[in-house]
Amino acid sequence: MSSLYQKLCRRIGYFFADLGLLELALTHRSYGGKNNERLEFLGDSILNYVIAEDLFHRFPKAKEGELSRLRASLVKGDTLAELAREFQLGDFLKLGAGELKSGGFRRDSILADTVEGIIGAMYLDAGMDTCKNQILEWYKTRLDATSLNVVTKDAKTRLQEYLQARKHGLPQYEVVNIDGEPHDQTFFVHCHIEIFDQAVEGKGNSRRIAEQNAAAEALSQLEKPNA
Repeated sequence: MSSLYQKLCRRIGYFFADLGLLELALTHRSYGGKNNERLEFLGDSILNYVIAEDLFHRFPKAKEGELSRLRASLVKGDTLAELAREFQLGDFLKLGAGELKSGGFRRDSILADTVEGIIGAMYLDAGMDTCKNQILEWYKTRLDATSLNVVTKDAKTRLQEYLQARKHGLPQYEVVNIDGEPHDQTFFVHCHIEIFDQAVEGKGNSRRIAEQNAAAEALSQLEKPNA
């Protein structure tokens, strides 16, 4: 087993002194017993701090809102899942039988949580300086490509601001249906806005994406001439 973990260490660019910490970081709660949830909590906090500090120095003239949106785009689950796939973390996860059967090793949320768990494990294994340097190495390409010129607010934020500016109530989101197998689901969400007679629908492979798509459709309708 240690040779397998050494292979992963080469991929992530960090070799654990205590491979038990790495094993724990790779253990999903479905496996039973000790799992990576506490390490995930720790890693999430560390990641947000490291990325926030880098952006603070990288963009000295940026406003708080701009920095927050940049950070959110870098630490969101989709980005962490991309990192996990670059490391091929799915090959190393310890999952319960149910998650294995349903393809949990491919699920974005599980992959993202595992990256946070590994960050927490690195911190405990080597301290903040080493952990920070490794995170920045993982993110180097993404951070170098980051620009204030491409900072965009997501659809839900833009819809909320549009409605607030016109003294309307906030949109309400409701999951109305979920289709598909547990590992391949499609969520259908209704976005309710007081100035619309009918709800606007959005769909996606997660509730978050479906809500964003519903908000984008609502914005599209609101911004039409004579809307």
